[in-house]
Amino acid sequence: SFNAYTFVVDKSATKTDIKKAVSDLWNVRVVSVRTQNRGGKPRRHKYKVGYTKSWKKAIVELHEDDRISFF
Repeated sequence: SFNAYTFVVDKSATKTDIKKAVSDLWNVRVVSVRTQNRGGKPRRHKYKVGYTKSWKKAIVELHEDDRISFF
C-alpha cells in the first residue's frame, strides 16, 4: 500500500463518489477506497465541554503504474 493517498472528504460522500472524483481529477486508475468516519474530540473552555467537528477520511489506493504529483 505504498501507492495510497489520504484525503479529507465530505461526510456524505460514498466510496463510489470518491473513486470517480479521484480518477476524473488526476486521470489515474483507482484500485481501492477505504473510508473512516472520525468523531470530534472533546475540547474544554473553562467549565463547558464542546466537541470539534466530526469528519470523514478516505484512503485511496492507486494502480502501481499511476502516481499523483502535487509538486
